[in-house]
Amino acid sequence: MTERQKDRPWLMRTYAGHSTAEASNELYRRNLAKGQTGLSVAFDLPTQTGYDPDHVLARGEVGRVGVPVSHLGDMRRLFQDIPLEQMNTSMTINATAMWLLALYQVVAEEQGADITKLQGTTQNDIVKEYLSRGTHVFPPGPSLRLTTDMIAYTVSHMPKWNPINICSYHLQEAGATPVQEIAYAMSTAIAVLDAVRDSGQVPQERMGDVVGRISFFVNAGVRFIEEMCKMRAFGRIWDRITRERYGIENPKHRRFRYGVQVNSLGLTEAQPENNVQRIVLEMLAVTLSKDARARAVQLPAWNEALGLPRPWDQQWSLRIQQVLAYESDLLEYDDIFEGSKVIEAKVEQLVEESLAEIERIQEMGGAMAAVESGYLKSQLVSSHAERRARIESGEEKIVGVNIFEGTEPNPLTADLDTAIQTVDPAVEARVVEALRQWRDTRYQPPFNHPRPCKALEKLKEAARGTDNLMEATLECARAGVTTGEWAGALREVFGEFRAPTGVSSAPVAVAAEDGSQLADVRRRVELTARDLGVGKLRFLVGKPGLDGHSNGAEQIAVRARDAGFEVVYQGIRLTPEQIVDAALAEDVHAVGLSILSGSHAQLVPDVLERLRVAGATDIPVIAGGIIPNGDAEQLRAAGVAAVFTPKDFDITGIIGRIVDEIRTANKLDPLEVPA
Repeated sequence: MTERQKDRPWLMRTYAGHSTAEASNELYRRNLAKGQTGLSVAFDLPTQTGYDPDHVLARGEVGRVGVPVSHLGDMRRLFQDIPLEQMNTSMTINATAMWLLALYQVVAEEQGADITKLQGTTQNDIVKEYLSRGTHVFPPGPSLRLTTDMIAYTVSHMPKWNPINICSYHLQEAGATPVQEIAYAMSTAIAVLDAVRDSGQVPQERMGDVVGRISFFVNAGVRFIEEMCKMRAFGRIWDRITRERYGIENPKHRRFRYGVQVNSLGLTEAQPENNVQRIVLEMLAVTLSKDARARAVQLPAWNEALGLPRPWDQQWSLRIQQVLAYESDLLEYDDIFEGSKVIEAKVEQLVEESLAEIERIQEMGGAMAAVESGYLKSQLVSSHAERRARIESGEEKIVGVNIFEGTEPNPLTADLDTAIQTVDPAVEARVVEALRQWRDTRYQPPFNHPRPCKALEKLKEAARGTDNLMEATLECARAGVTTGEWAGALREVFGEFRAPTGVSSAPVAVAAEDGSQLADVRRRVELTARDLGVGKLRFLVGKPGLDGHSNGAEQIAVRARDAGFEVVYQGIRLTPEQIVDAALAEDVHAVGLSILSGSHAQLVPDVLERLRVAGATDIPVIAGGIIPNGDAEQLRAAGVAAVFTPKDFDITGIIGRIVDEIRTANKLDPLEVPA
């Protein structure tokens, strides 16, 4: 019997990028030298949402959660000395995906690359941005057009590029069950493929090429048996939809191709060393089964719930993959689950339930209609609220959080200031200055770009008509246009979009039965409202800056509503000025600010100062998010009443604390806590 040839390992990536294009370039070259086999570019929030670094909303966000790319010069520096023709580059970019792909193509051309050989992926899934991640810019119709145009362009000009990476990853982070994750991702894929087919840009005989370039980006949680079954179900449903709905005969085109980032939602701030084994188990979900194995894997670092991982932490995650691929015997076997009755039964159940939910969404008019009606968002907020309630009640156990909480002193976090990477606050000023210099000198030697006005006018003209927008976008890239100018031109034509929050329609997740914690908080809310002589306590939940991760803010808003507050929640992407204006106009009794991107150090004190100037110092400000200890102390010193981080999982307890802060700010006596 001949020995079976060992399978090739999956692509190993680390999601990376921060501060500046130069610093990120150095990081990429170091990672490639360590054996990483692909690049995964993290862009900062201004780049993702189409703002230049000097825009008011970009303040505090520049270079924080990724690298700022404001124009062609930044893209050149980002990939300096990295031969793009030989790379496989994944770019986590959505609303501005077309713009970043254009910059990438132009840099590759400058390197002398054959663009038909470029390999990689642009995420480009706008539906999940409306539902969970919040970096959308334009309304659903124009957003789908940008995606359609990119797919049509790449099929003809960059045949090895994956123009969209349909993303269920962030849906799980926002609370999706496995069935919701499959159904919503597949409904997005149907919306995209229908749009490409109906656009007339791709002949029917080339639809197989389109389907063959669609990839998916999924999440793998710690329930790794269920997650592995989910991947098998995904593959089956994709095969069926592409064959039956689009008539794709070639099984190679119908293959479910996916990359994975394992779950960051389940990583804990308490006992963060436990995150290492969580990451390993989650990786097994997407590698153990040959028939459902990921094409590319990127792992978070053990300390992501604490802040930005350092290069060493990212290296540890890369080594986890390398040990599995090169030391274990995993790649020597065919699918080890074939013939398992247990696995087959679970896969069948997931397939059946997911197809029923896909059908329900189709009856509503498809994914885009289900976004605009708020159905998808309210379902996710509801699922997330149920999950949080299970954790708080102890029904869902998390080691180190609500079970086995006792711990030895942790040497990994003994010095928290060095246990995470910090972004130098001076970076923002340097990036802004470099951008101003670019604007002033882009049409002079050595760049000699044509003046950008003509290219931007052409872009707007194309946007008003029906031409494919990629050619006009490439012209903008070559003319030295900035990210904010490109997006600004399209904002003029397409307008902007504020997605439904899902908060008002989310059902009650925690019952306020007599004697329960929520019933006690409700009583305290009512007594405090009576003491202040108002019908209801009013609480504003605000998301300042560009951080679109709104899951935590939504859960606080829903629980505050269930505790008897009147909640003011306007969604994401607000300036401190807008938040304070709303707090004064609505005459609120407390303001809660949620920030996960790290911009809290600038934006929270700005809100405090504006309230002080307005004479509203009796409104306590509460801050929540990924806030290191040192920063939390500084915020409290600046006047923040309380700071909550991911370790504070008891949402009802947080709402109770907000009531206490309202009483303190209004000089009311503390309420007695029942025994």
